[in-house]
Amino acid sequence: MGLEALVPLAVIVAIFLLLVDLMHRRQRWAARYPPGPLPLPGLGNLLHVDFQNTPYCFDQLRRRFGDVFSLQLAWTPVVVLNGLAAVREALVTHGEDTADRPPVPITQILGFGPRSQGKQRGVPGALWARVARAEALLRVHLAQLGPGQEVAGAVGDRGGRLPLCRLRQPLRTPLSPQRSLGQSREQRDRLPHLRAPLRVRRPSLPQAAGPSSGGTEGGVGLSARALAGKVLRFQKAFLTQLDELLTEHRMTWDPAQPPRDLTEAFLAEMEKAKGNPESSFNDENLRIVVADLFSAGMVTTSTTLAWGLLLMILHPDVQRRVQQEIDDVIGQVRRPEMGDQAHMPYTTAVIHEVQRFGDIVPLGVTHMTSRDIEVQGFRIPKGTTLITNLSSVLKDEAVWEKPFRFHPEHFLDAQGHFVKPEAFLPFSAGRRACLGEPLARMELFLFFTSLLQHFSFSVPTGQPRPSHHGVFAFLVSPSPYELCAVPR
Repeated sequence: MGLEALVPLAVIVAIFLLLVDLMHRRQRWAARYPPGPLPLPGLGNLLHVDFQNTPYCFDQLRRRFGDVFSLQLAWTPVVVLNGLAAVREALVTHGEDTADRPPVPITQILGFGPRSQGKQRGVPGALWARVARAEALLRVHLAQLGPGQEVAGAVGDRGGRLPLCRLRQPLRTPLSPQRSLGQSREQRDRLPHLRAPLRVRRPSLPQAAGPSSGGTEGGVGLSARALAGKVLRFQKAFLTQLDELLTEHRMTWDPAQPPRDLTEAFLAEMEKAKGNPESSFNDENLRIVVADLFSAGMVTTSTTLAWGLLLMILHPDVQRRVQQEIDDVIGQVRRPEMGDQAHMPYTTAVIHEVQRFGDIVPLGVTHMTSRDIEVQGFRIPKGTTLITNLSSVLKDEAVWEKPFRFHPEHFLDAQGHFVKPEAFLPFSAGRRACLGEPLARMELFLFFTSLLQHFSFSVPTGQPRPSHHGVFAFLVSPSPYELCAVPR
């Protein structure tokens, strides 16, 4: 009798849940909504996505549904954009309407205040628009570097002098580039307490970029906020240490002297903006900009360099040609300078091809529409999460001669001059393009040329040829490998 009484209740609950699920997917019935696989009740398309190799999965779905297709991840509507035309139309043509980010409660748990949050649901005057001035400041700061001047880091760590101490001993002994390119000796001595937070930086990236999920307080034993607080303790420790570094840097800053780095340039703008509550130059935004450059910039640059060294040992002819150009332009005595880049088209082409082939951020960072837009004839409603499949652009068979092979000639014309195709978008595009792009380009050129200026790299004797296939975990890093660095 008791079980029979529960049957009507179970039917009512099931009908209610189905109605809620239909309510969340109702926009799929709108005219000109992008096509996609049929979502399951509750789960949506979660079972259709291979999260172990998402770029390949999206490529297969693109072949079925076209350059613009939709997914329903649980109750989160998602549109995936593929190909140069769709990506540029969304991020550039509709740049103001797609500059939003999906809400991520983790940012509040990590201690970012209301003035450091991105634009939410079309609210005007938020960080994404105001921090554009901070991005412009970074570009101006880098442009003001004179010939031979070192690159100043985010908190005063001078990045122009490449520390080669770890590669110099032991000589001819196999080493792991993934471990050797992470930190300089100065950073390890100065910041030993940051090692633990930085060791977990890669697993934390999908959490910050993926769809947010809520939780219920009580009844489950552990709230979502408490769980996230435990999982993110290393990230909190990193931000606490970063705050201490910024405080220390502020104490040594002399406003009468030219800024030594981005932090001091930002502090100078904060002084000018005192009394203006709407200014983007405030402590919270300084914390965000420095944290982004410190963590994301370090991870992506070291990963790209690891790809570069792997491709050099797999293509020794390319390595020899780069070294010959370095010898002709720079020599083996003085350090590389950014002014040398204009005279080194082949080296510049190789660095760009490393970025294209490595394709380390294949899906970019998620965006969200702040109003209804139209892309490639499809209507995308307000509040839809956008995933830009940058891999589909960097390896588009219609654009690149050999999209799945390492081919530096992609960036050279018939006369051997450097050219950059429009489809080269490793830093994304539009208003939310990577803030650290100019700094990353400088770091890659200076570090890569310094390494090949001082060393020749090869596969260790007796070891098999490393694989050129990457490992996907939000970032695509090379499969673990070792190499030998022989001083030139």
